Amino acid sequence: MIEHISFSPALQLSDDIELLRTTVGRFQRIFNGSGYGFWEWDLQTQHIEWSGGFWERLGYGPEDAESISDASKVLTYMHPDDREFAIEAARQHLRSGKPLDVSYRIRTKMGDYIWTQVRADSLRDEHGHARIMSGVNFDITEIKKVEAALRESEARQVRIIQASSDGIWEWYADRGGFHFSHRCWELLGYDDLDDVLTEGEDRLKIWRKHIYPQDLSKFDNALVEHMAGRAPFDVEYRLISTQGEIRWIRGRGRAVFNEKGQPIMMSGSNMDITEVKRAEERVIQAKEQAEKANRAKSDFLSSMSHELRTPLNAILGYTQLFEYDGNLKTQQIDNVREIRKAGEHLLQLINDVLDLAKIESGNMTVSLEPVLVSRLITECFTLVQPQADAKGIRLSSLLAEFSNTYVIADHVRFKQALLNLLSNAVKYNYVGGEVEVKLIAQPGQQLRISVRDTGRGIPLQRQSEVFQPFNRLTAENTNIEGSGVGLVITKQLVEMMQGYLDFTSAEGMGTTFWIDLPMATEWNADSIVRTSTNKDYTPASLNVKRRCKVLYVEDNPTNIRLLQQIFARYPQLELDVAEEAFLGIYKARSTQPDLVILDINLPGMDGYEVLSVLKNDPDTRAVPVIGLSANAMPYDVERGRNAGFYDYLTKPVDIHRLIEVFNKLLHDH
Repeated sequence: MIEHISFSPALQLSDDIELLRTTVGRFQRIFNGSGYGFWEWDLQTQHIEWSGGFWERLGYGPEDAESISDASKVLTYMHPDDREFAIEAARQHLRSGKPLDVSYRIRTKMGDYIWTQVRADSLRDEHGHARIMSGVNFDITEIKKVEAALRESEARQVRIIQASSDGIWEWYADRGGFHFSHRCWELLGYDDLDDVLTEGEDRLKIWRKHIYPQDLSKFDNALVEHMAGRAPFDVEYRLISTQGEIRWIRGRGRAVFNEKGQPIMMSGSNMDITEVKRAEERVIQAKEQAEKANRAKSDFLSSMSHELRTPLNAILGYTQLFEYDGNLKTQQIDNVREIRKAGEHLLQLINDVLDLAKIESGNMTVSLEPVLVSRLITECFTLVQPQADAKGIRLSSLLAEFSNTYVIADHVRFKQALLNLLSNAVKYNYVGGEVEVKLIAQPGQQLRISVRDTGRGIPLQRQSEVFQPFNRLTAENTNIEGSGVGLVITKQLVEMMQGYLDFTSAEGMGTTFWIDLPMATEWNADSIVRTSTNKDYTPASLNVKRRCKVLYVEDNPTNIRLLQQIFARYPQLELDVAEEAFLGIYKARSTQPDLVILDINLPGMDGYEVLSVLKNDPDTRAVPVIGLSANAMPYDVERGRNAGFYDYLTKPVDIHRLIEVFNKLLHDH
């Protein structure tokens, strides 16, 4: 008996449906990923069913689905100039039965147009009537650009050649080589009739033979990278003409790629930039000369600072010594302090010039942080109060609701800027006048700190000169002290802190300067402590009881005598002097001093070399060494501290500062 096996029709149908779903899903993914538009047009219902990402790439979304599915409405997306042509092509297809192949422009969601190519065929009934048309749309914008470029090639070359002296070149993959315009060959010194151009040799090879050998790899690499689609073709290189002249060329070009990413053509130009390169060389030379001049200026300022500080060391040093004598009369003490004030003013003028040079060279930096404005105003008032009291000028501040307001600034530089404005407001004010500081909110979270005086004001015709360095606006004809660089420094400091400085002035009525700085988040202000208003000229106290040996290595007799007289006032300190470097090293090794004071500018061996010897010698490496020099440029101080000096003091020597160092280094054990 033969047993029959039967299959369930329902099970078979289910498998077929699942297979169909899988296949449809796969094709749907392929369609959507291609960016093409696959469609079917029911000619009876005029409904178009779309697949793929074509319309999405044009910017359309689900809200546009109804329009693009209606055959009559789809026509409105076509460029008006292409509409009739596309309709006629469809009619020809329906009449002839030949596949439809037509290109037209179609509008994107943004309103511009791209080129699309349509290929389609129809499903017809037994009578030959088309019922359903199926096809595909794909973007051929780039191809159209290539076609347009090819059509315009000759005309473009003519126009460019007529309007420019640049050489034009083109390359076509299907023509096998480069075409160079006559101007390209002129750059090399050739004539169109030269035999070398008519022998059929590859013209790119001829061109490459004239490329400067060191630039050949750069040219080749730029071309290869561009042809691979990795970088634009824009390269500068040198050519050697037939006469041996070297000329600079800037070659720029752009390749056109097919759908496979393969270059099919490339057009470009050769610009003669020889004169530009020569101009660049002149600019570089000028820049080098400017840098050289700037270095010379810095050297001059450093030398000037050193030369002025050396005599100031004696002036200020000896005036400080008088203050240590207890037998001077009050009038004599006052006279000495006037000398000291004048010397300190001269020192401040030197520092102002160095500050200006530091800003101009870009070597000054700021550290921005929240700064409590009210406290800073109090600190500055404290410093200018004696100056104001001497002229009977009243200082006042109007803080309003900003007593706890912070701004973003560099505390030291902000204080320097505000102090300079206040000092000027007092200096250029009338006796019995007024100086007012006022805080005002400005748009953009800015706080304005204004300084108003009731002084003589600035003439309108001179106000444009306010921020010119060394211009004192006729104040040089008065007894008012100044260098003419304070406002220049102030303006640049404020701008370095991302602030703004300006002023208004009326002659005979006064001047108002203001600083605008960005406000910061508010903090609770600590209690503001008013400090003493007078500079302390009281002789410093040496807190050293034991006997200490100090070695001073210095070649300037005046500086030596000054330190000898300073030390004479402190019997517990024994000063030994070495007037040249080698003797100083010998004495340091043999006497083992407690401290070495070392000048930098020594004959034969400078202070840094002496310091290095002392630090590398086991017998002296533990001896602290401080630098004392008239080299006071910022980089001098920084270099000194980095070199290993315990401290780096500048001349003129400040006896208070010197005694502070002694107290730290020579304290009793």
